[in-house]
Amino acid sequence: MPTLLRLAALGLLVTFLLTPQSFAPLFEPLTQYGAAPIYDQGSMLELALAQLGTVCCAAVASTVVAVTLGIMVTRARGAQFLPLSRTLVNVGQTFPPVAVLAIAVPLVGFGLKPTLIALFCYGLLPIFENTVSGLRGCPPAVMEAASGMGMSASQRLLSVELPLAMPLILEGIRLSLVISVGTAAIGSTVGAKGLGEVIIAGLLSNNTAFILQGGLVTGLMAILLYDAMAALERRLFRSARID
Repeated sequence: MPTLLRLAALGLLVTFLLTPQSFAPLFEPLTQYGAAPIYDQGSMLELALAQLGTVCCAAVASTVVAVTLGIMVTRARGAQFLPLSRTLVNVGQTFPPVAVLAIAVPLVGFGLKPTLIALFCYGLLPIFENTVSGLRGCPPAVMEAASGMGMSASQRLLSVELPLAMPLILEGIRLSLVISVGTAAIGSTVGAKGLGEVIIAGLLSNNTAFILQGGLVTGLMAILLYDAMAALERRLFRSARID
């Protein structure tokens, strides 16, 4: 995303979250019978931050588990577990998040926990597959050179394989984050705080303005988060090349 467009999108999002009432004239034509043009049943900023926090917590857990599994199944001793691991991480993509929520609520109750479980399961697959692809894609000549230098298996993993696989791993994390930002909105159906509250309020009151606000803020957050991760990745690897 061009820098000016990125800054404009960020400025628009921050301005709306801090002073949503200033956008009332834009949304008023979408309301009927004198309904409120701006969601006023809670703070949009607090809801957005709560949703972002939920996404980040789930992404950290997904990353730890998926990368660990990816490392394990690309070792000689763990290769036999690759089909089983693929089956497990595919569960989150096979079952819709709503179905995962329906299963999780009776086990852990309403609120944040079932949403975290759904996002955790949903975020495993892209990180796992990219980790496996990245580690398997390490050039054999580089691996042989590392062995020839006397590196142990763990040293090769930490100093050679993971750095080479990191671009693909980060791409998987980035994709997982973007998916989770949009998916997290459904957590409001089970009592988790997030922008889903705005969308649900709009659906219940037939207020298109509320629905559009929740959707636009969620979409902008996903786009900016993806772009920020891509920029961070470029900066990290630029620094690594310079070093």
